[in-house]
Amino acid sequence: MASTPFSAAPTVGFDLDMTLIDSRPGIRACYVALAERTGTYIDADLAVTRLGPPLAEEMAHWFPAEQVPAVADLYRELYPTYAITGTLAMPGAREAIAAVQAAGGRAVVVTAKWEPNAKLHMEHLGMAPDAVIGNLWAEQKAVALREHGASVYVGDHVGDVRGARAAGALSVAVPTGPCGAVELTGAGADVVLDDLTRFPDWLAGYLPARA
Repeated sequence: MASTPFSAAPTVGFDLDMTLIDSRPGIRACYVALAERTGTYIDADLAVTRLGPPLAEEMAHWFPAEQVPAVADLYRELYPTYAITGTLAMPGAREAIAAVQAAGGRAVVVTAKWEPNAKLHMEHLGMAPDAVIGNLWAEQKAVALREHGASVYVGDHVGDVRGARAAGALSVAVPTGPCGAVELTGAGADVVLDDLTRFPDWLAGYLPARA
């Protein structure tokens, strides 16, 4: 029996921060600017070691709860000025997206980052995923993954593993962010790659097995 197009070329979801992009330099600059604007101490070097969860969780370390929504909005307003140009593509990121698309599949970015800023990163770095969906964290990511029919989700955080599992997708993890390989495996990742440079070869082996 011939395989269906979906089986031969699945949709692959990708996380953004520390999976496709190294946003630490830009985010650090944005936190420094936010601290200056608000007169509140923020340890920007510490903050960038905790990328992944929603912005409000990080803001709660530095601001009273009642101020978090307003300062989060201010951060998002400052973000395009301070965070976009300082952000780099992770090794293998462009090639990972291209490998999915070259195989006839769709590459979608599903991230906790505010969606307009996530799209700015893709445009600035010349990446062209088929869709960018923001404002989703951990199990919430399953909503977008199911909507787009993703059978694989690639991320660097245990929250990404949880999102993949909630969506019934294969969890492919890369220990390029705050979570190490042992932690990702313990969270239930199906596959752990050293980084995205290994992804095209992994995909080349996965597709025939899936079909």
